[in-house]
Amino acid sequence: MSSPSPLLTARVRGENTRRLVHTWLRRQIIDLELAPGAPLSEAEIGARLGVSRTPVRESLILLAEEGLVEVFPQRGSFVGPIRYEDVVAAQFVREAIECSSLELGGANVGAGDVAELRALIVRQGEADHDGDASRFFDLDEEFHQLLLRACGHESAWRIVASAKAQMDRARRLSLPEGGKMTDLVAQHAAVVDALAAGDVPAAVTQLREHLRVVLQDITHIQDERPELFAQA
Repeated sequence: MSSPSPLLTARVRGENTRRLVHTWLRRQIIDLELAPGAPLSEAEIGARLGVSRTPVRESLILLAEEGLVEVFPQRGSFVGPIRYEDVVAAQFVREAIECSSLELGGANVGAGDVAELRALIVRQGEADHDGDASRFFDLDEEFHQLLLRACGHESAWRIVASAKAQMDRARRLSLPEGGKMTDLVAQHAAVVDALAAGDVPAAVTQLREHLRVVLQDITHIQDERPELFAQA
């Protein structure tokens, strides 16, 4: 496991201990620092983070509800495999929410929103240039959350984020591939360019195509890393 974040280190004994432990474990799983099949010891995680076993246990229960952890009585807890059907379901939920948000609120996206989105795209390009997939992933998340906010539906991000846990692992796997981040930057730019031109339908089409990329990648990823996926 990589080191805990500074935020977790600073606040891990505060009232939000469970949330912080959950956030840290979730990121470890999504980044594949904890790969599918890896055992999850409450005692070891608690010792690593300097917390009791209770918030760790509660966090593992939440992660199991997201499909990221499997709990077996008498055997323990393990990082769950990536399930193709869960990725498909997450993509459906995400496309439905984000594209509907853009259809309904795209006309309300102002010049300031466009400027903020374009500034994010510049930072994504820098992460791409540096080959920093982890930073790019965070900036990608920020882009989509900002787009929802600009359209007046930021509260829907919580639903999107919760639904796409399995998808995030598949997305994270594909990012280091040659040209992938460059392609995603261009797709983001196409959405924003359409909005800046006042063409909401074109922006929705561009966003829909962008969100479906993960389904195009998944078969290739399964062929390359079958050990990470649930077997049919």
